[in-house]
Amino acid sequence: MKTIAYWLTIALLTLTLCACTAYDAGSGGRGEMEIRSGKIEQINQTQMQTNHDSGVGAILGGIGGVALGSLIGRGTGRDVAMVAGALAGAAGGNYAEKKAYDQPVNAEQVIVRTHSGVLVSVTQPINAGLSKGMAVYVEGAGSEARVVPQN
Repeated sequence: MKTIAYWLTIALLTLTLCACTAYDAGSGGRGEMEIRSGKIEQINQTQMQTNHDSGVGAILGGIGGVALGSLIGRGTGRDVAMVAGALAGAAGGNYAEKKAYDQPVNAEQVIVRTHSGVLVSVTQPINAGLSKGMAVYVEGAGSEARVVPQN
C-alpha cells in the first residue's frame, strides 16, 4: 500500500509540473509572426487583466501540503494525509497566487488603420512612445498582438 501511495504522489507532482508547460507557438514558442503597418487613429486609456498563471503558487502549496501531511500519523494514514495535503496545498496556493497577482493594470487600446484600410484594435500595456498619427507596426495576432513604432 505504501508503494501505491508513493507512486500516486509522484504522479500527482508530475501532472502538476506538466500543467505549466506551453504547447503552442502562441504561448511563448518561436514561430512566424504576422507584421502589419499603418497609422494610429486613436488611443484610449483602459485596464486589462494580467496573466500571472505561472503555477508557482500551486507547486509551492502542494509541496507545503505534502510536508505537513508527512507529520500526521504512520503507515497508510500518513500516505493518505500527504496526498490530501498536496491536493489541498496546491488548491490553496493557486488561489493565493491568483488573488495576489491577477489585479487589473492600466493599459491602452490602440486603434490602427493599416495601409490596406482595415482598422485593427490592440489592447496592450501603456507605451508612452505612441501617439495619434504615428506610423506603427502591428506585430502578431490575437491576444499576442502589439503595436510598436516604426523607426
